[in-house]
Amino acid sequence: MMKIVTDSEPLVLLECLVAGTSHRPNLEKHEPELKVGQALQLSREADSKYDDWAVQVHTAPATDPANVWLGYLPEGRNETVARLLDAGKHVTARLNHKSWETDWLHLDIEVLLHE
Repeated sequence: MMKIVTDSEPLVLLECLVAGTSHRPNLEKHEPELKVGQALQLSREADSKYDDWAVQVHTAPATDPANVWLGYLPEGRNETVARLLDAGKHVTARLNHKSWETDWLHLDIEVLLHE
């Protein structure tokens, strides 16, 4: 049976790992505050030297003092999301899973398009 998506349910655009978590300082201090199912913020880094489609993943809006920058959407899988953000669309993320693999924080997220 096909599930009907209502206007209130966001569309899952992408399921991926957050890239670059090992390069974010003090993440081990903030990891206990991360809760599976929590909403995450996405923001474009249009001036990135490394990736034309860079999209940052944050715990809160950048203006919030409690915000923690977690990393990026993976290069090569971020262009559609970057284009949607550039077009002013409401795109967020949700934390699906977290775990430590030695000193690397594995964060699995869903990227969501809201209508």
